[in-house]
Amino acid sequence: MKTIAVDMDGVLADVYRQFIDMHFQDTGEHLVAEAIRGLKEREAFPLLEKHVHTPGFFENAPLIPGAKEALQVIHERYKVFIVSAATEFPRSLQEKQAWLSRHFPFISWQRMVFCGSKEIIRTDIMIDDHFKNLDAFEGETYLFTQPHNENASPGRHLRVGSWQELARLLVTDVKAHPEG
Repeated sequence: MKTIAVDMDGVLADVYRQFIDMHFQDTGEHLVAEAIRGLKEREAFPLLEKHVHTPGFFENAPLIPGAKEALQVIHERYKVFIVSAATEFPRSLQEKQAWLSRHFPFISWQRMVFCGSKEIIRTDIMIDDHFKNLDAFEGETYLFTQPHNENASPGRHLRVGSWQELARLLVTDVKAHPEG
């Protein structure tokens, strides 16, 4: 059975929506996607440091549309690991585990990997929204589109824009190569 490393923030958890909502709550200013497209997260969200240190930020992030249903189907055909860079924000460890357990109860705690750098990850496939994680990965890579990477060329990574698209690609691939 093939293995997949799935990023959490920006792939499963809609942290962009969380940042935009919290920015509005703090400033009354509406951030629009066009204004932050192509900007690194720290440039797009001037209050990012405050927000990621706010209790509940990671635990209350909304789901990316379609993530739960698609990952359930993928999980039936692949060995899925959730791999999240979490040690930069120590509070996030507990919150991310609680969030994953609530939204993805079919992913056991043994398949939740919280780390700093993802360069040690050795699965067959990696799904992430950051080039820094995908570029160091030796297997098959899928770049999940987010505003910060939208204007960049995906290079060797296959760009995906939704969980529905990703599930179609991965489930079709499994049917074509069932021994995988």
